[in-house]
Amino acid sequence: METQDSIGDFFRGVETPGMIDWTTMPTYNTVMALAVGAALVGLVLFFRALHADPAEVSVTGWSLNFGVLGLILTVTGLHMTLTWPFAAGGFAFDNIIFGEPSLALGVLLLAAAVYLWSKREVGVTVREVARDSRPMTIFVVGLGLALFAIALAGVVYQLFAAPPQEPISGFFGEWAIIEAFFISALYTAIGVGALLTPFATGRLARGLDGGVVTSIIGWCWAVTGAIWLLFAALNFYSHIGLVVNTM
Repeated sequence: METQDSIGDFFRGVETPGMIDWTTMPTYNTVMALAVGAALVGLVLFFRALHADPAEVSVTGWSLNFGVLGLILTVTGLHMTLTWPFAAGGFAFDNIIFGEPSLALGVLLLAAAVYLWSKREVGVTVREVARDSRPMTIFVVGLGLALFAIALAGVVYQLFAAPPQEPISGFFGEWAIIEAFFISALYTAIGVGALLTPFATGRLARGLDGGVVTSIIGWCWAVTGAIWLLFAALNFYSHIGLVVNTM
């Protein structure tokens, strides 16, 4: 098994020409991860702003933000879910891990964008948003449980290790459990926030303070969102390196 054994390998990866036929395996989970990170952070910032002063919230601006991110995730997630592009390279499970949750989040974001756009003239309050979104929490809870299942599979089967041909991330490929725990922890934290949404929306819809539940959701999504943003930015370099080393 090849490994990265020098500083040069760490930043450039191991060259293995012809290893992957990229014409049969389009890879775009870089922009998907970027959109997921921006969406999670955005959701937290939106509700914080709405709680602080609804009159100062740009409903139109947030609608456009969620619409852009939702469109990216819906299109890419739908394509990955229906066509399974990673199967050609022997990574069929990645189509489920990345494609289906991205599709689900993308459609939810599009729904939020349409909802906020319809309220652009009158504005919204935390209580109103919580009340109107409560029926959607059934699907959100299911999605949270799915994320737990993905996280468990990631650790049990150690699915997230990068090959040595990928710069930086590939350095840790020899210890597959490291990246397995890292990615699985992100999925788990997002799932925790998803499972708590019915409790948060229930309290807020009744005009109560969100309490510790909303704080947990906020921290889970803000921290994981920021990590996804940074990790996605890194992957734009590491995935380009992977393509160059294996094409």
